[in-house]
Amino acid sequence: MVQKHTVEIKTPDGVMPAHWILPEGNGPFPAVIVFMEAFGLVPHIEEVAERLAGEGYATLAPDVYYRSLPDNKVGYDELPKAIELMQAVDDGAFVEDTKAAIEFMEQSGKVKAGALGVTGFCMGGRLSFLTACELSDKVAASAPFYGGGIVNHLDQADKIKCPLLLFFGDLDAFIPVEQIEAVDAGLKSLDKDYQIQRYADADHGFFCNQRASYHEASASDAWARLKAFFSANLGG
Repeated sequence: MVQKHTVEIKTPDGVMPAHWILPEGNGPFPAVIVFMEAFGLVPHIEEVAERLAGEGYATLAPDVYYRSLPDNKVGYDELPKAIELMQAVDDGAFVEDTKAAIEFMEQSGKVKAGALGVTGFCMGGRLSFLTACELSDKVAASAPFYGGGIVNHLDQADKIKCPLLLFFGDLDAFIPVEQIEAVDAGLKSLDKDYQIQRYADADHGFFCNQRASYHEASASDAWARLKAFFSANLGG
């Protein structure tokens, strides 16, 4: 069993709701922030956070779209609306929101110092990479899933201090293989500690069992790798 809470985190722009899911016991625990997809803080993201809490991590899933409340979640068949919401995200404001989220976790008394990881899916994959760049003193491991736009942050990647595990699907039309190769070359040139895991038969969204693009074999393998990665780098 895990302990599930809905919390409100004060940010410079208002109040950001989040799922705050804790393992059994009193902690302190290693911790993970799960950044949501372009579709919003949908049940799948809460499910991922719950699974990570079940593995022993204090897990926070913040509503990055809180400025667009109340109409800030869309179905997987509503891509134009999702893109509209995603394009409204300002990276500078997001970094400030994430600072506030980390401060909330640090002040909770539930989080082990120096043991914070980030992961995310789709838009959240990009944001988990951006967090590793911009909040490098706070992040001990970053695992982006099919993060479209990561290639555009390579000029910030020299600031990354933590290990990276990046997941991509070779069938992903949103992230052409050429972009994956550019990310690989960029991180290699910066001599970063990283691994890129590609799945030949996987499309965008392959990890989400509520999407048509779900690919069970790739998702299962990615989950095992994610757990091993966080365990090695966060002490879970």
